[in-house]
Amino acid sequence: MNVDPGRRLQAVAKLTVSIRLAVSALVLAAILLTAALSSLLWWRTAEATSRQLASTINEQIVAAVRKEVSAIVDEARAAHTAIRTLFLQNVLDTREADKREFVFLSQLQSQATISWVAFGWPDGSFFAAHKLGDRRLEMMEISLTDHPGQRRVDEYDVVPGDIEFASRRFEPTEFRVADQAWFKAGLTADDPRWFRVMDHPTGERPSIAFAGPIDVYQERQGVLAVVIEYTRLARFLSQLEVGRTGTAFIVDDSGELVAAPDKEADELHPARGDITLLPLARAALEKAGEAGRKEARRSRLTSRGAAYEVALTPLPFPGWSLATVIPEAEFLGPVETTLRRLILGLAVGAVLAALASAVLARSVIAAPLSRVVGELRHVEAFALEQVRRHPSRLNEIASLSGAIAEMAAGLSAFRKFIPADLVRALLRQGVEARPGGSIQELSVMFIDIAGFTGLSERMGDRVVPLLSRYLDLTSEIIVANAGTIDKFIGDAVMAFWGAPQPQGDHALRCCRAALACRRAMDESGLVDDLDQPLQIRIGINSGRMLVGNIGSELRLNYTVIGDAVNVASRLEGANKSYGTRILIGEATERLARGAIVTREIESIAVYGREEGLSVHELIGIVGEGVTEADWIADYERGLANYRARRFAVALADFEAVLEQRAHDRPAALMRDRCRQFIAAAPDDAWRPIAALTSK
Repeated sequence: MNVDPGRRLQAVAKLTVSIRLAVSALVLAAILLTAALSSLLWWRTAEATSRQLASTINEQIVAAVRKEVSAIVDEARAAHTAIRTLFLQNVLDTREADKREFVFLSQLQSQATISWVAFGWPDGSFFAAHKLGDRRLEMMEISLTDHPGQRRVDEYDVVPGDIEFASRRFEPTEFRVADQAWFKAGLTADDPRWFRVMDHPTGERPSIAFAGPIDVYQERQGVLAVVIEYTRLARFLSQLEVGRTGTAFIVDDSGELVAAPDKEADELHPARGDITLLPLARAALEKAGEAGRKEARRSRLTSRGAAYEVALTPLPFPGWSLATVIPEAEFLGPVETTLRRLILGLAVGAVLAALASAVLARSVIAAPLSRVVGELRHVEAFALEQVRRHPSRLNEIASLSGAIAEMAAGLSAFRKFIPADLVRALLRQGVEARPGGSIQELSVMFIDIAGFTGLSERMGDRVVPLLSRYLDLTSEIIVANAGTIDKFIGDAVMAFWGAPQPQGDHALRCCRAALACRRAMDESGLVDDLDQPLQIRIGINSGRMLVGNIGSELRLNYTVIGDAVNVASRLEGANKSYGTRILIGEATERLARGAIVTREIESIAVYGREEGLSVHELIGIVGEGVTEADWIADYERGLANYRARRFAVALADFEAVLEQRAHDRPAALMRDRCRQFIAAAPDDAWRPIAALTSK
């Protein structure tokens, strides 16, 4: 049935007016109802709000403390692992004093919560780096042979970005590392673990230590310990605001105090925080019992006629709990005042609601809907980074805005699989998501890692981070040079230029990207499991190929296929035969000629083809520090003589190349062929085309 457009617009207008009237009525009714209910139930609300506020503050404090404790634990583990790795990799010897001091001091400087880094040798010698607050460090050594019974102490001043030697002294000491539990356990243990430590060379300081053995070449060198003094926890607790008069404590499972707030506490100043409310924390711990300490619990306790909210929460360190003690009076008084003001405000608001409801409807419904429509436009254009979530007082609009933002976030996740620029280009060109394509002249590149099969077999799943870093480097360079990443095939990267956006210089762009990939890999420092630099091989070819959405109705891939693509893949593999790193086809060389420096290797028949293809090695870009070298001219002159069957003359040319480049594999191969043909001339059917017998 057809409907007159004018009547449809009138119906929409009436609907809009009805919504505004409904919103006005609902706002007015809600205000009046809220005022009535608030006047009857404000005292119940006050009590519930008090508990909620206490819970909210406690959750914030718990989150902060758990994060800090986790960070402390992780920093200690990370520091221990870092130093242990240096020892294991033989980068640092336990007896190399200078390097050891530098590494230990650097760990203290970089890890704010670490108080000590100590090492004990099996013979009982001891060495440690120790913080003296935030502005001084000390390095100490207790030797059983040099100055026995004394402790050598070197003090350093911490200056911005560095440390400066201040003084050295020797002082008597009775500290024996062999008497320490962490040292004795570490000498016989297999892995590091946590210890509670009291005794230090500087005296008794409650601490925890992450300690474990150091083995080099299956020989136990000693025990490494990373120590965190409780004073660092006390200082952190002092930064928390637990209401106006509340406080937070860290206690162990026996109720002993680990840390109370003290902003002055450090390695020089013992913790002297206020522990007036500590009995309440211990009472809550005792009330929870052994089973209750393993989960968060909240208690209401009284002391001297005052009520307190006490919350116990397990921390990410065995046996530790956080106890927050907050007086309820801090919340009940302000909440009652706030509720009274709210009732008065609601009464005044009820008078103004009728006038404000129309404006409110517009601001709450119309404006947010307009913004939501704008976000949909961003999604339509695949400009996902511009999509924003718009809050609204109406759940439906808020949900719609949230759904759009979540949809954009979900689509953004696919950028790792589908390049956003590619999608935008396809949308601008109106390419539908269905099978189809066209024949175009493009350039395609294949990259892979030399010897990756053996590397992956040796490394197993440890190859994944190395492969990820290599793929990141090459992907960034391809995108930076306006290339389209087609796919990753194991360690191989396939990319092409010239589509979906036309590029007249696609061959040159492809060559630039290849050289940049080679340079980036050389500078990356990536090495294999044998500590050899990671090498890549690249094959490039240009020509007419099919580009478009290839696949089925269920799954598509925007890709290129064709003989020119296959040739590029074969050229990548041909690098292995010639000892080269970048080989390009004759079409690519012709399209980029004048802008690139190359040398023609020879004519080859790639695997699966009989006709010859002129193959060139890509040397560099003209004007970027690369010029036509003499050895290139010698090689290509030798190649011309070789093709003309003047093998003796060609031999001299190739040997001239090897005099300039002793390890030039193509010249060596051609030299050997010339020698063979000088010894036994080829028959008349011979063609100067090398056949590759593998992919």
